[in-house]
Amino acid sequence: MSESISEFKVVDANGKPFNRLLLVITMLIGTFSTFIVQTTLTTAFPTLMRTFNINADAVQWLTTGFMLVMGITIPVSAFLLQRFSSKLLYLAAMAIFFVGTFICMTASTFGLLLTGRLIEGIAVGITAPVFQTTMLTIFPPERRGSAMGLAGIVIGLAPAIGPTLSGWLLLNYSWRSLFVVILPFPVIVFTLALFTMRKIFPTKKTSADWLSVILSTIGFGSMLYAFSSVGSSSWTNPIVLTTLVIGLVFVGLFVWRSLTIDNPLLELRVFSSPAYTLSVIEVAVVNMAMVGAEMVLPLYIQTVRSESAFHSGLILLPGALMMGIMSPITGRIFDRIGARRLAITGMFLLTVGTAFFVTLTENTPIIFVTLLYTIRMFGIAMVMMPVTTTGMNALPINLLSHGTSVNNTGRQVFSSMGTAILISILTNVTQNKMPAKALLHTTPLAYRNHAINATLSGYHAAFLTATIFALVGLVLAFRIKPGNSRRRG
Repeated sequence: MSESISEFKVVDANGKPFNRLLLVITMLIGTFSTFIVQTTLTTAFPTLMRTFNINADAVQWLTTGFMLVMGITIPVSAFLLQRFSSKLLYLAAMAIFFVGTFICMTASTFGLLLTGRLIEGIAVGITAPVFQTTMLTIFPPERRGSAMGLAGIVIGLAPAIGPTLSGWLLLNYSWRSLFVVILPFPVIVFTLALFTMRKIFPTKKTSADWLSVILSTIGFGSMLYAFSSVGSSSWTNPIVLTTLVIGLVFVGLFVWRSLTIDNPLLELRVFSSPAYTLSVIEVAVVNMAMVGAEMVLPLYIQTVRSESAFHSGLILLPGALMMGIMSPITGRIFDRIGARRLAITGMFLLTVGTAFFVTLTENTPIIFVTLLYTIRMFGIAMVMMPVTTTGMNALPINLLSHGTSVNNTGRQVFSSMGTAILISILTNVTQNKMPAKALLHTTPLAYRNHAINATLSGYHAAFLTATIFALVGLVLAFRIKPGNSRRRG
């Protein structure tokens, strides 16, 4: 990969050559550190609930709030990339990330901890689009598969490693260690970026359309809040329904305004490219199948199999490593043959791997669970970055920043949607099949067996839904055109 990085001579927006390898390494480290914090806190929820004397609904805001702020910030990043130097933007994001992580590490109250998480969400909402847009810009179309394969390592691997790392840290140290281990990264990346980052994209003095900012903030924020709230309530909850309707209305207004003004906050005309549109839909479906199942499977491992959060992370770790190993390999394959065959094969593996989870029992061998999860992640590695890249290759250079922002926003929204759907199905099916409480007093053993069967029915229904998502993705994969949609200029 280092050879392919150095073969293509690159210059920055000022026409000056720079070391692409060092820039890529800097951004890989930075993106890994910002992405890993997305999942590190999940296993610490019980500890934090005891420490701050809060309930499950309150502690969940550490994840919900993070996702909300990240989802709100991503659409704005396209404008920021037009207005400010990518170097300045990345440095600012790393500084913001450091501040947020430091506040979390030293927090004496839950309010301060939540504040730090929200600040971290702003930083991740900036770095993710900047990273992907930069990678797509500094590589020619015929090398973008390899470049995005590298991106896939951190985007897929970092969140998957988070629970295992946090589980080990919580076994040996306090919850503050989750932030102590992250804090040096923004310092290192900020220092490296001072010397390795360059202004990659031409900028222009343009003012933000603040009405679009307000519409997107309310719209995407409300939708993400609704999806995030379903797990602790239900789809019929008035708050969920109200925020979902508000979100849809304001997103609709945001789309209408974006299509009717000359300088929109987010250029939605990227959807005029059929290849790009198909790639966004495919990636959204894959995320719904992937992220939702990644939330449900650890619950099965910990509730039905009574494994600890740390062991749950270890069971899923081979799958995470598989995605990290395969992402650069599938990237290189994409450069040679395009995304179609990769996507079809990957979606088939994802569908089969997910379908077998419908057969899980109380005594399913753990090695079987690990193997199936690894097969799923193998399939996802064949789909995610290649399909994303083939869509981005269909866009001209001047629309790449908008394309990555739209892609990341869609990924965030549909990931939340997939999680909400699967968790709600799991909860509702389990509750509907639970035995009557009277049975607990008359025949406790029978009650236990019925309760386990009800819980398993919930997991089976959730995984069946995830399998349907994967099947939809498999059908869509056949619509991807051969080649990798190389487009210049």
